Amino acid sequence: MTLGFRKDRVRFKNGMKKLNHQIHALGFKTGIYGDSGWFTCGGYPGSWGNELRDLRTFANWGFDYLKYDNCAIPYDSITRTGIVGKYQRMADAVKQVATETRRTPIAFSLCEWGLARFGSGVLNLDRAGGYGNRSLRKSVSRKLMVVSSISQTTGDIAPQWESLAFIINFNSFLTQATDFYGRNDLDMLQLGNGGLTYEEAKSHFTAWALMKSPLLIGTNLSSITPDILDILKNKEILDINQDPVVGKSISPFRWGINPDWTSNSTHPAQYWSGPTRDGTVIMLLNTLEEPASMTFNLTESPWINAGRQYSVRDLWTHTDNGTAVRNFTAHEIPPHGVVALLLKDAGDEPTGLFPECSVWWQCTDKNGANSGAAAQISSGKPLLPQLLHQMGNFPEAGGVGNAKHEFTT
Repeated sequence: MTLGFRKDRVRFKNGMKKLNHQIHALGFKTGIYGDSGWFTCGGYPGSWGNELRDLRTFANWGFDYLKYDNCAIPYDSITRTGIVGKYQRMADAVKQVATETRRTPIAFSLCEWGLARFGSGVLNLDRAGGYGNRSLRKSVSRKLMVVSSISQTTGDIAPQWESLAFIINFNSFLTQATDFYGRNDLDMLQLGNGGLTYEEAKSHFTAWALMKSPLLIGTNLSSITPDILDILKNKEILDINQDPVVGKSISPFRWGINPDWTSNSTHPAQYWSGPTRDGTVIMLLNTLEEPASMTFNLTESPWINAGRQYSVRDLWTHTDNGTAVRNFTAHEIPPHGVVALLLKDAGDEPTGLFPECSVWWQCTDKNGANSGAAAQISSGKPLLPQLLHQMGNFPEAGGVGNAKHEFTT
């Protein structure tokens, strides 16, 4: 394996370089698959021991992206390095070739199936109790991004809801490791491959895009159906995935049916938010087998300011749905369905709201005494009738399909 790759004149009769030139002429970038071991997972030559030679070949052919897998790893007596060092060999080759060619470095997408969390000091986050250990969660994935700007976090995806839920759950504990320095790769999009309902396909695309995963279409575009193509072409969702100002992933602010910080591969976190250049994006994920309504206090999201009201844009219906004050409810979200919203600051909330605070039990006046609702509770005055009356001042607004949105105080 010292002579380099042999040309396949049957599959690529004009060679890789010409094929890349043709694809680039259409406005696309190109990627190639390789492996850090003796062979790829499909049995083709890997790059172990020949990283620089192979990377020079890929660059000469004109490739922009390298997906680098984890099969057929040599014995320890040969590698004599940890998993970081194994991938560092190719990372060093990427840097050297970029210097030699004075071109943009090939995008290096590392795939070690999420078996090792670089920097966590633990080789299996699941067995080591990493999900429940907050100090481990803070350290995972960061060192990996020093080696590669893109890293697959789990094993291979399948076009099944169970697979999507597993990946969403796993990555709910890694969102802090995504920014412009690197992306967590949730694996190929499975829309169009069967096995998913329309609502599940929307949830799949929404979660992958808002968690800032690379969006690699994994279906045959020549036979794609209009409904799946419409999902993939949702410009408002894509704009957040490609936000040039904010690189952060959405993160859970409440797990929902499970206690916060619960690892559950069937029912992952349901309430998510994150910053964008245009406002705060919210994702509500119904993990149940039946329709469900979901309600949250706006200030549960760390990106929402107290005392402000927010305009609401539905990113799937592409409609402006009024103004939210303090609370939001999405009604009848379909099974395994999603609601995606963009909230923009619309000024001070209306005066005279009761209670004075959206989280009223946390509030006091400047003397330290309970104010508003807390004071009324301590004085024995009836609270519920006033709350219900105030909630009735904010009308229900329409949403998409079966999901209706309601704003209350």
